[in-house]
Amino acid sequence: MKKRTMKMKIVNAHAAGIDIGSRSHYVAIGQGIDDIKEFGVSHSEHLKLIAYLNQAGITTVAMESTGSYWQSLYYELIENSFEVKLIAGSAIKNFKKTDVKDAQSIQKLHTLGLLNGCFLPENNQAILKELSRHRKNIIEEISKATLRIQKCLRMMNYRLELAVSDVVGQSGLSIIRAIIEGNKTPMELAELANNRVKKSKEEIADLLYGNPRVELMFELQQNLEMFDFFQKQLQNLDEKIEEQFNHMHLNEEIDESVDLVKKQVKGKNQIKIPIQKIGYQLFGVDLMKIPCISVNTLYTFISEIGLDIEKFHNYKALCSHLRLAPNNKITGGKIKSSRTPKGKNPLALALRDAANVIGNQKKNPLLPFFNRIAVRKGRAAAITATARKLATIIYKMVTQKVEYDPKIPEHIQEKIIGRKIKNAKELLKNNGLYVVDNLGVMIS
Repeated sequence: MKKRTMKMKIVNAHAAGIDIGSRSHYVAIGQGIDDIKEFGVSHSEHLKLIAYLNQAGITTVAMESTGSYWQSLYYELIENSFEVKLIAGSAIKNFKKTDVKDAQSIQKLHTLGLLNGCFLPENNQAILKELSRHRKNIIEEISKATLRIQKCLRMMNYRLELAVSDVVGQSGLSIIRAIIEGNKTPMELAELANNRVKKSKEEIADLLYGNPRVELMFELQQNLEMFDFFQKQLQNLDEKIEEQFNHMHLNEEIDESVDLVKKQVKGKNQIKIPIQKIGYQLFGVDLMKIPCISVNTLYTFISEIGLDIEKFHNYKALCSHLRLAPNNKITGGKIKSSRTPKGKNPLALALRDAANVIGNQKKNPLLPFFNRIAVRKGRAAAITATARKLATIIYKMVTQKVEYDPKIPEHIQEKIIGRKIKNAKELLKNNGLYVVDNLGVMIS
């Protein structure tokens, strides 16, 4: 029997595939045994790799996004005028898993034009994204230092967390510094509390009869020094982020006729930069008019996506990038699974938090949508669906330059009403009942 072959069109004729590793990179420029070569991870090895690609006439490269090992080589290839496509590991998960096979699989798929690149911000947007993620790490360190301070105080029976609402607030820090100095009585410590504290001075003093221990006092002092250090680092970082925004040419003044919605800013670690104003200067619309979009959510969107939102050809691509779209697996014309892929994108997490807040409110334009999903599929699915709707609204507002409109379009209202009528008829039919109109005619 004659062996059958299939031809496929070559999209990228001068393509290479690179399998990224922690100690070495495998580069494939073809499918032959001699078409693959191993290089180290140092700068000199990178130069050899680039020379090897130039010698082979390579113009476009696809590489796997392995941890953070890809970044240094990626930017060196970009600087040397290569077209670089970063791909997710899932793109070749069904191929044989060896370093050599992975590199050749990437090269073959890239040559045939079957690989989709990951979203990567560029220029100022990339710098802002890295600084913003670093800011999140600093806030986490501040939280850890705060918990350690509370533990030290509690072990010495200084119940400061019961006396004031915020242990590291103005009153709390004044009392902690006085405890470390060690020359204050409980009543003197209580006098350091601000007059806005609800408890009386006597109640506060009663909670501050501690039992100082040498080792815990030393630990408390070091934890407080770490807290102060990270607070200073956070302040310096915010100044750097503001400087980065200035590089994005945001000095234009907003027209006085523009009415920006006013929302309360909560949290002492919130960024002190006027994010709402910057958002309007960037996009021409006020995204904070969307219910439950806070300063933190808006800042996360600006730092993670920003003006690079134009790279997504529609809102579905954005939702897929955030992993808020269902991954439908269809067999025989039926959906067997529609589980949403897991992901830890900061913007997706921020939108989920906003969706969760919507579910807890009594009045919100998006609350009927949330409840409709929650009744059928549960709260977790409703949070994901509402987060996806928020991403869709943001995309349309930014790309189409339209203001947020809480009213539901008529065609969607008709669709919702039609679905409710259909569900009601099915419910009645399943219970042996029928719908009859005024003329006595049974409606199926």
